[in-house]
Amino acid sequence: MSVTVNIPADMEVVYEYPRSMNKVYTHYCPGCPHGILHRLIAEVIDELGIQDRCIGVAPVGCSVLIYKYFNVDFVEAAHGRAPAMATGIKRTNPDKIVFTYQGDGDMAAIGTAEAIHAANRGERLTTVFVNNAIYGMTGGQMAPTTLPGMVTTSTPMGRDVRLAGYPVPMSEILAQTKGAVYITRQMALDLPSIVKTKKAIKRAFMAQMADLGYSSVEVLSTCNTNWNMSPWDSMVWAKEHMVPTFPLGDFKMTDEVRALKVR
Repeated sequence: MSVTVNIPADMEVVYEYPRSMNKVYTHYCPGCPHGILHRLIAEVIDELGIQDRCIGVAPVGCSVLIYKYFNVDFVEAAHGRAPAMATGIKRTNPDKIVFTYQGDGDMAAIGTAEAIHAANRGERLTTVFVNNAIYGMTGGQMAPTTLPGMVTTSTPMGRDVRLAGYPVPMSEILAQTKGAVYITRQMALDLPSIVKTKKAIKRAFMAQMADLGYSSVEVLSTCNTNWNMSPWDSMVWAKEHMVPTFPLGDFKMTDEVRALKVR
């Protein structure tokens, strides 16, 4: 359902939707950062003037309906196959700006091979990887990024690394591939970090526009519904517990990417 806003003539407009976003009601849980990340991507697309060239690829997960929020072309991929589909789209349409939007279960479990090999091949793709350390859509089960000792519906006593191994550090792994040119991990847990995340997303898109190679922006996020916390408490918890396990920063940035003028 679209949303219509009537602004009185005597009021000044101080906020507008990005052109690359549709005015629709959200299906995400209250407090979910997906909406923030959608907005950041849309702002970057507008600022770079690439709305008519963008093609987004989303797989199964909480963001399965992402296409309804964006006023750009979107396609749906099978679970974990977004990088493979994006590769085909980019190779047959090299003038397009192609990006995937993936969760931790999608990118760090069923789609690990696709992600690593796309990066290793240096596919001219951009990935936004949302890491909230849990399976959000399917009921709060343990994900590959679930922290040791973290309680989920499938680990009611906490994740036992002797049985389930350790959290998968996707950014550190992707940074080792030859074809990756920009790999970074940011977070969307407060205003300063949101500003940094937008800059990282913009740099990643610009790296693709410059035909430099594969880029990925991992974003630490929350899932207050499945974490059984308030939105505020979940953000505090993520800063205190996720960041030590998944340190923030740039894991790979080539000189060509570093030279890009990101404003």
